[in-house]
Amino acid sequence: TSSLSPEFSPMTPRHPLPISTANTNGVLSSGNPNCSAVASYLNQVQNSLYQESEEKMMNRLHELEKQLLEDNNEEEEDTVSVVTNNDEWSETIKNLITPTSNHLSPASSTSSCSSSMESPPVSSPRQSIVEAATAIIDGKTNVAVQILTRLAQVADVRGSSEQRLTAYMVSALRSRVNSTEYPPPVMELRSKEHAVSAQNLYEISPCFKLGFMAANFAIVEAVADHPSNKIHVIDFDIGQGGQYLHLLHALASKKTDYPISLRITAITTEFTVRADHSLKSIEDDLRSLANKIGISLIFKVISRTITDLSRGKLGIEHDEALAVNFAYRLYRLPDESVTTENLRDELLRRVKGLSPKVVTLVEQELNGNTAAFVARVNEGVWILRSIVGIHWMQLYQERETGRVKIEEGLSRKLTNSVACEGRDRLERCEVFGKWRARMSMAGFGPRPMSQQIADSLLKRLNSGPRGNPGFNVNEQSGGIRFGWMGKTLTVASAWC
Repeated sequence: TSSLSPEFSPMTPRHPLPISTANTNGVLSSGNPNCSAVASYLNQVQNSLYQESEEKMMNRLHELEKQLLEDNNEEEEDTVSVVTNNDEWSETIKNLITPTSNHLSPASSTSSCSSSMESPPVSSPRQSIVEAATAIIDGKTNVAVQILTRLAQVADVRGSSEQRLTAYMVSALRSRVNSTEYPPPVMELRSKEHAVSAQNLYEISPCFKLGFMAANFAIVEAVADHPSNKIHVIDFDIGQGGQYLHLLHALASKKTDYPISLRITAITTEFTVRADHSLKSIEDDLRSLANKIGISLIFKVISRTITDLSRGKLGIEHDEALAVNFAYRLYRLPDESVTTENLRDELLRRVKGLSPKVVTLVEQELNGNTAAFVARVNEGVWILRSIVGIHWMQLYQERETGRVKIEEGLSRKLTNSVACEGRDRLERCEVFGKWRARMSMAGFGPRPMSQQIADSLLKRLNSGPRGNPGFNVNEQSGGIRFGWMGKTLTVASAWC
């Protein structure tokens, strides 16, 4: 069992712990005439966060207890929890999640607030970030500005992972508060630079990279019994083509009596943003590998609008096994919350009309579409921390320029999600449950991925001298989830 740092412990609640008086002093400027009002407001936020944090911790302990006791019988609802119903345990846990600093009276809090320049630094940037977001949504702009001003003093885009995370969040929230002085990125998310940073993230992160591999294995499984060995894959965002290098190897490992033919159709739509890699160079790389491993490859690029898709226009032949691949693509399409056209569901319905043998879906597990503002901030902090702070990014420090580019892309994503609404909020990730509902409404049924795929991917994850401690792979609800310290980051699924 790998040792886990306290910062990333699975037992750490996702919501911030209650603010202490010291933290309040760190957030507020000394001598501010509105200090008492601000402190009073933050105390209200504190109480709310504390109650939610305690409840979530107790629920987590109950779940952990069931796992430790191997108690998976959901019918035994009358079983008494020795954790959450034991006074000694409960008191211990409450002490753990309650601030240990002295609880000052309102009078002493006001006195401390107006004291001299000796106020301590921000003790919990993550907590202060959520406090600032709560102040924004409550219309307490002056409170939010004060918090962000203090946070900016401990933020540094060239500093530690914690300092960089704080800098990105401060930038995002400032754009929300004052979009004129701090304009949020909109067109930047349609740039080649942003497409490159996203592709680089997908290539170095185990959770993102294994999502591509899971989709490939699902395609190989789905076409295994096809008599002609002619496979046609349609992709709406081929990226840099790395996924198909792996697919070629996976197909070559199949035992077959007939040569395999792979046709790849890369579709560009009105929402496609190309990175620096030209489609011609991608084709050359794929063709070179295909020739070496004995697979016949046909590569074609077609430009179509989402509403102009048919088997004839896409050149789909009757004896081909058709697969459609959506890897980190659909979240960029507007849905019913943005426009009545609802191109997200429209594309799924159009693809269903192509009668594919399998459709693969890989998406980030993030409630960033219709979630409320503060919830999006919470999700953003957690996801950014998972990506910026984990060990594979530390290993990537050798290529400093690459790391910086990736984090700049993450910062653009975060700011767009937090600061923008309506059509300007371009990247709208959803959780797997929502994708499952969309696929069902489009007429698809799940094609569960086998445990063999999950085991194979887990083996890959743990290969190498260092392995990947902290990462996890598991099959759930027909999809394969890839996560970090118990938090799912990406989900791959297959449909037919």
